[in-house]
Amino acid sequence: MTERTRLSGLLQAALLFCAIPATTAGSAPRQEIAAPKDGTVEKLCGQRVADPYRPLENLADPRVQRWFHRESERARAALDAIPGRAGLIGKMVEFDGRRSAKVYNLAITDNDRYFYLKQTPADETGRLFFRKGYRGAERELFNPATFSDGSGAHFTISSVTPNIDGSRLVVTLSPNGSENAVLLVMEVDSGNISPERIDRCWFASPSWLPDGESFLYNRLNPSSLHDRDREKDSRVFLHRAGTDPATDIEVFSRAVNPALGIRPEEIPALHYDHKSGYLFAFTESVDPRLNAWYAPMQAITGPGIPWKRLFRPEDQVYDFTATKSDLYLYTPKSAPRYRLLKTSLAAPDIEHAETVIPEQGDATLSGYAVTSGGLFYTLSFNGVREELYRKAESGGQGQKVSLPFDAGTISLGSKGFDKPELWTVIGGWNHDFRRYRYDAASRSFTDETLSSPAAYPEYQELTVEEVTVPSHDGAMVPLSLIHAKGMARDGRSPVLIYGYGAYGNSVTPFFAPSLLLWTAKGGVLAVAHVRGGGELGDAWHKAGMKGTKPNTWKDLIACAEYLVREGYTSPRHIAINAASAGGILVGRAMTERPDLFAAAMPQVGLMNALRGEETPNGPANVPEFGSVKNPQECRALIEMDAYLHLKKGVRYPAALVTAGMNDPRVIAWEPAKFAARLQASTASGKPVLLFTDFEAGHGIGDRKTKQFESLADILSFGLWQTGHPEFQPVKKP
Repeated sequence: MTERTRLSGLLQAALLFCAIPATTAGSAPRQEIAAPKDGTVEKLCGQRVADPYRPLENLADPRVQRWFHRESERARAALDAIPGRAGLIGKMVEFDGRRSAKVYNLAITDNDRYFYLKQTPADETGRLFFRKGYRGAERELFNPATFSDGSGAHFTISSVTPNIDGSRLVVTLSPNGSENAVLLVMEVDSGNISPERIDRCWFASPSWLPDGESFLYNRLNPSSLHDRDREKDSRVFLHRAGTDPATDIEVFSRAVNPALGIRPEEIPALHYDHKSGYLFAFTESVDPRLNAWYAPMQAITGPGIPWKRLFRPEDQVYDFTATKSDLYLYTPKSAPRYRLLKTSLAAPDIEHAETVIPEQGDATLSGYAVTSGGLFYTLSFNGVREELYRKAESGGQGQKVSLPFDAGTISLGSKGFDKPELWTVIGGWNHDFRRYRYDAASRSFTDETLSSPAAYPEYQELTVEEVTVPSHDGAMVPLSLIHAKGMARDGRSPVLIYGYGAYGNSVTPFFAPSLLLWTAKGGVLAVAHVRGGGELGDAWHKAGMKGTKPNTWKDLIACAEYLVREGYTSPRHIAINAASAGGILVGRAMTERPDLFAAAMPQVGLMNALRGEETPNGPANVPEFGSVKNPQECRALIEMDAYLHLKKGVRYPAALVTAGMNDPRVIAWEPAKFAARLQASTASGKPVLLFTDFEAGHGIGDRKTKQFESLADILSFGLWQTGHPEFQPVKKP
């Protein structure tokens, strides 16, 4: 379990993604360095495609690196000159100090051993702690600030995986945001760490075996971070604590299992489920449809495991839970808003599986948990309101469970089908997350929040509006609006619109005091739940991917037009922001309707989608965006490519574009190429800033100070460009 919900952190993480480069503010002006360019033109899927900034893809070129550094210095100077930025950071620090401890990444074993990360106001990142039971005495196990590999990198704990009885842990450490993790093995009672170090473990997903000493993990090939083949043909190994990783046995991979048809770009994963006693093998990409096999635990004696097919992609199983005898299957097949099925574990028959929870009309089945006290599930309405239901094992209709407060987001956790415990993490746009244990017998909730409480009286009067907006084709798009009570609709309020719209991920309500500083400055925080996300089920996702991707940015445009039409704001007061795959959303919205926005702020964004397959993480994303090898998908990639849609002489909005040099998800040259071409194309005279963090990646694992500074950059740049008087730099005489 975790103190954070599965989706609530999405917007926060996106707005914190790319932090500050290590440059000196106010440094002396330097000679301008032009972005390297050439005359590259290609013919793809029948179209002539000009790519003038192709040389920026060579990150090893000293000219390219000099240009990256110069642009970062220029951006840093401009951002530091925004008058209100320092005040925002000061307020974030003050907010952080109100909570004596924040707890997250919580894992609970069957014997009630609690493992979690805790961060105090003095900590830059979370430290690992342990306690026996919710009320047990706390003991610190590991501080990542004490770890060093001799490179000078800053490490953060990205995951903690206890074995079945909690006597040992695998601690995953990532340096400088690269997510290129190192695995450590720890004995909990003694605190001793085994001498071995297992590196190149981005997709590790450690899974312990019954002996409590051995675990399975995935390891990448020994290639550089920017090698286009870095992620291909990764392998699953079996490791025994205290032994040399060089002796680990390769147990699941394309090489070991040629008959399974594993493709080079697929990530093999192997998990032991101690509840059912089976091994489950998967090949993973961004495709939510599971491709899986299983075998009895006793078969893991080497590479010759007799795998039996469990799911094929065409079965459309997106998630499952195994008991000793049954499989619960979460699927959108014949149910775009999902349903839950049940079939035999020994002899699965998906076509004739029993429907346990049918599709629920206008609600989306968003989660479920199986306990000894029954089946619990959540229903989401437009992605912004969730309800909890319980269905007893004896059958019948699900009964609604009364919550401690109305929830925008609910995350469920349990110890499994053989245990009674159920935990819920509940939150909303204006209500901080709380963690509760639910007792089915008494139908009561007990607050078991591990994070310290904090009060934010400045947000007690916030107004939350949930509306739906007609898009270009009549589809009704949910739009969440958060602003101060009594705000005048005079067309002058600064608006920050956030969206994502990819992979079927939903942006569900969460409480983020630092982000809400936008509302404290008289602005409207707007979250557009565009197609490509999962707020309205699987069909909502499919309506914003590959050939239907234009719906994603057209939905955002429709939401912006609604805010103007209803008097909330005007085009010169609208800023748009997204990160990662959301770069398509922001980039194409501003290139299609440059007149509608004052500022665009794509962070570590996918800005050059057509070239995605040339990046290390690109092939794994083909199921979501498409491949240049398929003519129809190639044309779709061209259409969603913001870099290719920039035109000379257009009055584009101001832009703050960010990149991370260690980014394993979106390579740094994608946002860089977009920024360079935008600088050369725009006729508006508005600033186009690019800064790159040379000690970070996709923003995951950033230290706290970097998070504050990055968010302050986004908020202050947006308030500057939307005309807020407190954020206007002093003009030089």
